[in-house]
Amino acid sequence: MNQMSPAPNFEIIPETAPFSPEQRSWLNGFFAGLVSLDNAVTPLSPEQGAAVMKEATGDGDDGEAPWHDQTMPIAERMKLAEGRPLRRRMMAAMAQQDCGQCGYNCHDYSEVIANKSEARLNLCVPGGKETARMLKSLYEELDKTPAAVVPAIPAPGVAAASAGEAGRSRDNPAKASFLSRRLLNKSGSDKETWHIEFDLEQAGLDYVVGDSFGVFARNDLGLVDQIIAMLGASHMTEINGKPLRDVLLNDVSLSPAPDTLFELISFVTGGAQREKARALAHGDDPDGDAANLDVLAALQKFSGVRPHPEAFIEALEPLQPRLYSISSSNNATPGRLSLTVDAVRYVIGKRKRLGLASTFLAERINPGDQLDVYVQKAHGFGLPQDPNTPIIMIGPGTGIAPFRAFLHDRQATKAPGRNWLFFGHQRSDYDFFYADELNAMKASGVLTRLSLAWSRDGAEKFYVQDRMREVGRELWTWLADGAHVYVCGDAKRMAKDVERALVDIAAQFGARTTDEAIAYVADLKKKGRYQQDVY
Repeated sequence: MNQMSPAPNFEIIPETAPFSPEQRSWLNGFFAGLVSLDNAVTPLSPEQGAAVMKEATGDGDDGEAPWHDQTMPIAERMKLAEGRPLRRRMMAAMAQQDCGQCGYNCHDYSEVIANKSEARLNLCVPGGKETARMLKSLYEELDKTPAAVVPAIPAPGVAAASAGEAGRSRDNPAKASFLSRRLLNKSGSDKETWHIEFDLEQAGLDYVVGDSFGVFARNDLGLVDQIIAMLGASHMTEINGKPLRDVLLNDVSLSPAPDTLFELISFVTGGAQREKARALAHGDDPDGDAANLDVLAALQKFSGVRPHPEAFIEALEPLQPRLYSISSSNNATPGRLSLTVDAVRYVIGKRKRLGLASTFLAERINPGDQLDVYVQKAHGFGLPQDPNTPIIMIGPGTGIAPFRAFLHDRQATKAPGRNWLFFGHQRSDYDFFYADELNAMKASGVLTRLSLAWSRDGAEKFYVQDRMREVGRELWTWLADGAHVYVCGDAKRMAKDVERALVDIAAQFGARTTDEAIAYVADLKKKGRYQQDVY
C-alpha cells in the first residue's frame, strides 16, 4: 500500500512582496491552483514579486507602513504617508491598534473602504473623531483618483464569522449572561476597578488568552431622559417603529457629539449660532470647548435649538461596542470569562460624565441579565507557541488583565516556561489587584518573578519602567534566553516609557549604542518577541 505524501506548502509569492501573511497565503493558494500540483513550482524572485504586486494593486506601493505605531499622533502618521496611494493614507488615518473593534485590522479596514465594499467610516473607535474626519476627507478623493485594482481579500475570519457562528464578530453577536462583579480596590483608593464575570455556556463561545471581549452596552437612562427634555419631546415619540427613549438607550452614541449633529443645528438656526455650529461641524473650536461636547452638552450649548427628534436621531452615530482585554483562561475556567474594568467617572463643569461600557458593567447590569457580546481574535498578541519560552509581562493598572489570563493558562496547561510580571498602580495598600492569586502563583512557582511599582507610596513617583531599569541586568539575561516581552496599557505614555526603558537596558547591558539598541527592540517586534495590547 502506497503512502500518500502530504501536499507541499507552495510559496509562490515571496515574503518580500508587500502583502499581509493572510493575503500572501491566499495568493499562494490561488496561483498554486492555476498550475499543475504535480509539477515543481518555483517561488518568484523579489523582482517578480514586486511586479506581481504592482499588477495586483495597480499602484506600485511597496507595502511598508512606517506609521503603524499606536503611540504616534495622527499628524505624524499622515506626514509619513504623504505621496502614498489613497488606500495607504487611509490606513495611516487609523488608530494603528489592530484591536479589531472595527471588525477588521487597520490594513484591511483601509482596503475595504478603498474598494468601496465597506461604506462605514466611523468604525475606528480608538481613533475617534480624528480618524473619522480624516477618512471622510480621504474618501472624497476616491472619485477623483484613478481606480486602482485592490485585491478583494476579506479580513481573516471576518466574513466567515459574520455569516456563520454567532459571537465571532461585532456584526453577529451572541447572548451571554452577566454573572457577577467585585471591587478590586480597597477602601481608600482613588480608583474604582471591577472584576467582571460572564457565563458563556449558552452562547457556546470559547476563546484563547490574548483575545478581547466585545460588549454592547446601553446608555445611562438619566442621560437619555435629560436629552429628551432638551428636545422638548415625549419619550414615547416613535422613531422608525421604536420609542425615542429606547433608541437613545440602545442604538445611538451619546458621546462625543458628532460633526453631523452640529451640521443639523446649523441648518435650523441662524446668525452667530449658525456660524458657530458650522465651525464645530468642520472640526474648528470657536469657544475652546469642542473636546468636552457630548450630545447633551451640544444641546445645552445651543439651548434655543430643538431639532425634530427624527432628524436628531439621524444626525447621531450608531452605538459602538467596546472591547476589553480578557483576564481569564478558557483552559482554566471553561465556559466562563472575566474582565478587569476601570469605571470611568469624571466631572466637567458641574456635570458628572460617565464612561459608557465601564459604568454599565459597574452598576447598570444585574446578575442574570443577558447582553450582546462577541470574541475578537487577537492580532499578534498571544502566548508563544513553545510553552518553554520565558515571558516578561508589563501591565500596570488594568493592563494586568491579559497577563492574569496568561498566568492562569500556563498554570492550567502546566507550561514549563518562566513567567515574570511587572505590575504597578498608585498605592500598594489599596490597589494591588489579585494580590492573593499572584502571591499563591509565586509560591507555587508558576510566577517566577513579581516586580511591583507604586507611584504614590513614596515621596517620588515610581513606575513600572523605573522598576525595569532597576532590574535591568536580570531582564537582559531573560531577553538573551529568548524571552518574549508583552506590554498592556496606555499607548500614549506608559507604552512609550516602557519601550524607552527597554532600549536603555539593551544599550547598557547589551553593550550597544542607542541606535543599535533601538534596532534591537525593533527586531524584537519584527520577530513577534515584543507584543503590545495598548489603547
